[in-house]
Amino acid sequence: VILSDVAGAGKLTTNKVYGSLAYHQMIGISSLLTAGFNAGWVNKRINTSDLTFPDQFDGKFFSNQVPTSVLLDVSSVSYFDLQAGINYAYFPTDKTYLNGGIAIWHINRPRESFFSTEQSGFDSRLSPRFSGFLNGSFKINEEVIINPMAYYTIQAKASELTAGIYAQYNLKEAREIQLLAGLYYRMNDAIIPMVGLTWNNIRLLFSYDVTISSLNKYNQSRGAWEFSLINYGLYNEYKGDKRQSLCPVFK
Repeated sequence: VILSDVAGAGKLTTNKVYGSLAYHQMIGISSLLTAGFNAGWVNKRINTSDLTFPDQFDGKFFSNQVPTSVLLDVSSVSYFDLQAGINYAYFPTDKTYLNGGIAIWHINRPRESFFSTEQSGFDSRLSPRFSGFLNGSFKINEEVIINPMAYYTIQAKASELTAGIYAQYNLKEAREIQLLAGLYYRMNDAIIPMVGLTWNNIRLLFSYDVTISSLNKYNQSRGAWEFSLINYGLYNEYKGDKRQSLCPVFK
């Protein structure tokens, strides 16, 4: 995974390169246990020439022409980052699939600050982030599949809980075309409707976060939209034989 982002007046630039490795172990013919690791390199840098600080107020305006006592120790910081997690999947029949897992991020607690610990006066190491999820797929009949989910994460004193459900409706018996619709709720923050279409191995999804918290006062659009294009790739379905396939196949 390669990520790059530039944000804000100071052009805070973030570049990340991550790699993942997982091992899958079948347990009988109806369970799968997975352990995975993720490691990567992160670099962040900032340009302070366009920033202003509290002591740069000239009586009328904030101006970066006024000298400031806020001096960064470094303008670029890099660190190694490590994550790990486990996942368990249970699929007793071709109509039921349950999946859950837990993960911990920033195991090595890397330092992320442009200031030294002595100058900032606080520990600049990243707090570990813990996350857990539970989801499932239930084939109601030949046309409908129901997919509930729940996700929770916490880091330091910040946490998020999201839960919801979406349904797949087969427009053709061979499952070449499916309609998707669902609704999610992020606790104390947003309601998220979702619609989509699956055509062969291609899935299009559109969702919109409707902000219902006090944050909507600061969001002119009262939410945020997301569009996804997913290609399920080229893989062998093993004709639905669970003794060979690591994932259930809904026919």
